Amino acid sequence: MNGRRGDAGEPLLLGVRHHGPGSARAVRAVLEQARPGAVLIEGPPEADALIPLAAEEDMRPPVALLAHAVDEPGRSAFWPLAEFSPEWVAIRWALEHKVPARFIDLPAAHTLARADDDGADSDGPRVDPLGLLAETAGYDDAERWWEDAVEHRGAGKGDAVAPFTALEEAMTVLREEYGSGGHERDLVREAHMRLRIREARRECEDGVAVVCGAWHVSALRRGTTVAADRALLKGLPKVKTDLTWVPWTHRRLSRRSGYGAGIDSPGWYGHLFAARDRPVERWLTKVAGLLRAEDRIVSPAHVIEAVRLAETLAALRGRPLPGLGETTDAVRAVMCEGSEVPLALVHDRLVVGDVLGEVPAAAPAVPLQRDLARTQRRLRLRPEAGERELELDLRKETDAERGRLLHRLRLLGIGWGEPATARVGTGTFRETWRLRWDPELSVRVAEAGVWGTTVPAAATAKAESDAIGARGLAEVTGLAEHCLLAGLPDALPTVMRILADRAALDTDVGHLAQALPALVRSLRYGDVRGTDTAALAEVAAGLAARIFVGLPPACAALDADAAEEMRGHVDAVHGAVALLGDAPAPGLGDAPAPGHGRLRARWQSVLRTLSARDTVPGVIRGRSVRLLLDDGELTRDAAARLMGLVLSPGTPPADAAAWIEGFVGGSSGGGLLLVHDERLLGLVDAWLTGVPAEAFTDVLPLLRRTFSEYGTGVRRTLGELVRRGPGAHGGTAAGAPGFDPGPDTARADAVLPVVRLLLGPDGDDEGARGAHTGVTG
Repeated sequence: MNGRRGDAGEPLLLGVRHHGPGSARAVRAVLEQARPGAVLIEGPPEADALIPLAAEEDMRPPVALLAHAVDEPGRSAFWPLAEFSPEWVAIRWALEHKVPARFIDLPAAHTLARADDDGADSDGPRVDPLGLLAETAGYDDAERWWEDAVEHRGAGKGDAVAPFTALEEAMTVLREEYGSGGHERDLVREAHMRLRIREARRECEDGVAVVCGAWHVSALRRGTTVAADRALLKGLPKVKTDLTWVPWTHRRLSRRSGYGAGIDSPGWYGHLFAARDRPVERWLTKVAGLLRAEDRIVSPAHVIEAVRLAETLAALRGRPLPGLGETTDAVRAVMCEGSEVPLALVHDRLVVGDVLGEVPAAAPAVPLQRDLARTQRRLRLRPEAGERELELDLRKETDAERGRLLHRLRLLGIGWGEPATARVGTGTFRETWRLRWDPELSVRVAEAGVWGTTVPAAATAKAESDAIGARGLAEVTGLAEHCLLAGLPDALPTVMRILADRAALDTDVGHLAQALPALVRSLRYGDVRGTDTAALAEVAAGLAARIFVGLPPACAALDADAAEEMRGHVDAVHGAVALLGDAPAPGLGDAPAPGHGRLRARWQSVLRTLSARDTVPGVIRGRSVRLLLDDGELTRDAAARLMGLVLSPGTPPADAAAWIEGFVGGSSGGGLLLVHDERLLGLVDAWLTGVPAEAFTDVLPLLRRTFSEYGTGVRRTLGELVRRGPGAHGGTAAGAPGFDPGPDTARADAVLPVVRLLLGPDGDDEGARGAHTGVTG
């Protein structure tokens, strides 16, 4: 029959390319001409009840049919549809003309049951039909061949069925040559499609139109018996499934899911479908608008010249019209001046795009999804396909609720937002998030629905379950921190009980040191969010006390790797104690007892012990001295004396170098400190120049490794400071080289005009004198 409906009422088989705008236009043209009584579409038949939702005003493609197993929501599949997908066009035509539309592919119940065997169709290679046709036509790019053969041929002009007839003939030859082409499951799918087509033909007197992948057309036309098709379907495994519509994105249209189709340039294809005339001119105008918005100089003359170049390239390459390759080359040469940087922006924003579809509220959804949607609307936190940064001020109630929502979703495994480093300030009143809504998050929401019907209830249940199943102490403390960030007071009692039990039984100092920072951060977060953290404070103080007792013996006789790991623990505990403040030791109240005291004083005592023990690795001893020096608990002379001990003849050169690595290692920020604190630079310089000549050769490689961790700018600045020498730095302040004993009034006077300008014309001499004092001091 070759694509047409004959006298015997044969079905009208329209073989398409999924997401092909040319196929989409041709499908509409054929349907308008043939006016079938029913439209059958490749897709899961369980979604038939969802088809009417495509007519809703708030349904905007790209969207996708999501099928997931009821008992295992993570087992899922998507059938994406864009505005330029032939299947979407067929659905919309059927709804507009009140013609029944049905899906005829293998049910999702069978597809999901076999999801684990997705790659087990055949031992041989799988055939790429479009790739084979492109190669046969002399093309090395299937996308370019499809554009020339279909997109630029004016679908719907003249005989509307002609494109489908030609494509069917080509695919028939491929099926005769390659059979299933390695897609053995297609045989089962096609058997089910044939049964559904027969059923529709019996029910519809006006004939049926079938919209499916062109690869399947010859198989659907093949004369097989009902018994043979049912035999192929007999005994297929199945699972209970739920289906719904979910928003999709252009960026995700390249994914192989559902019917396994994908495209590389959805934004370009969407433009081809929407632009009824002069697509090249319109596309290059759109590119010019994007580049102008990014402050690049692009004039109408650039657009005219780019159009001419694209048309010339198409003629030279023997193409009917300029395609994406020609327009991209023209944009690169004319608008981007050969630079790939703005061209990458064009590809990301236009060729691919970040269009996010919408689905109506009436679409089926798990209760958790509905609660999340309501919360998003209430907080004015709209999901978007493109990545964006969100700054939150937790002192504002709306921002605080937004932060709690994002933390709850992360706890549930729904990664809509990822914490980012704040651009302004380091306090706990601000949070910065990077947000991007990916379609797969709909599956994560369905999976999380087993924990509860609302986001707070589900997050609470998940936190309690994670605490019970946690393997280590650090995992439980991290969970306690997360509960405070997410505002889950109902989960904290369970988490804290398990935390206290684990902390009491765990004797590994490394585990305790890993757990303490998260607890201390939780105390700060609790202060910001007004949460009662008394239980956390008690556990944190108890952990700190146990670390103080166990750390010195745990640091003895360690190899290099273990010593480096323990140095990280020392840094973490030091930071935690600084945040914890001068809290009393547990059980002592406000009055210190003999041998005890406040946490900060006890920690400094531990550092002194570590810095003085020969059995402690050099990297830890050096780090302890550095921390004491930074806190003002060690004088310059005392630090110099400890350095001198490291240089004693009995100290192996490797241990001396490890001491220096701990003292000024790059991971501890020593590079910048050396640049800005010439006192510390003087100490290191004096130590280095005092290394005995016979040991210097052995020490040098280790020292080079330490200083190689610094950035290029830091190393260059240090070299300049050392080259100038201490005599070029001026006097000293408190014995530190590089600091003048008094203010430099000449330099201070130079800024007075600027200060007066800032103070305004009404600023008096007294204000200027005050400014002078503030500058020079």
